[in-house]
Amino acid sequence: MDKKVFRDINYGMYIVSTKDDKKVGCVINTLTQITSDNPTISISLNKENYTNEVIRKMKKFSVSILSEETSPNTIAKFGFSSSKDVDKYVDVPYEEVEDNVVITDNICGYLICEVINIIDVGTHDVFIARVIDAKKVSDLPPMTYSYYHKVIKGTSPRKAPTYVLEDVESDEEVWVCDVCGYVHKGPISDDFICPICGVNRSHFQKK
Repeated sequence: MDKKVFRDINYGMYIVSTKDDKKVGCVINTLTQITSDNPTISISLNKENYTNEVIRKMKKFSVSILSEETSPNTIAKFGFSSSKDVDKYVDVPYEEVEDNVVITDNICGYLICEVINIIDVGTHDVFIARVIDAKKVSDLPPMTYSYYHKVIKGTSPRKAPTYVLEDVESDEEVWVCDVCGYVHKGPISDDFICPICGVNRSHFQKK
């Protein structure tokens, strides 16, 4: 099966946030509007993701709709580290909206949501949520998953539903970051730092 074909499906790029005793959040690219009247949406989150755990507990979350002007550093911070271990909101602009958190780094707009159902789909949970508030805040072009890969040259976290190990030539030496999935082709030095998530050489496994 050639899983790269899934990248041709029209995905967006979003940051989902929620909070209990602290703010948590992560990048997602699987969001679908289900209804228009009394609007509902669905999002998909890996069960190992700490944000999943907190959304299950709090039954609410926000969605910040990223634009092509959103900083790659914001995407890296929310995409390749865990809110359980780090405060992702340090040095990232955000505001509190209806007791929730919205990232404001050049976003298109945001949604404030309440969970109404959770569907177990194996490695991931699909959260069905009612949109209780929404606001368009700019006319910046929304960032698509294709733009993220082709223009920003970003990769997908290993826990993302769209993660795919890149194709490589059979005679190439290949190293893969065990945090973000970045693929380095060729020899790797002891002082190598991942250009996507910033971890050191010890996180690279030879394939």
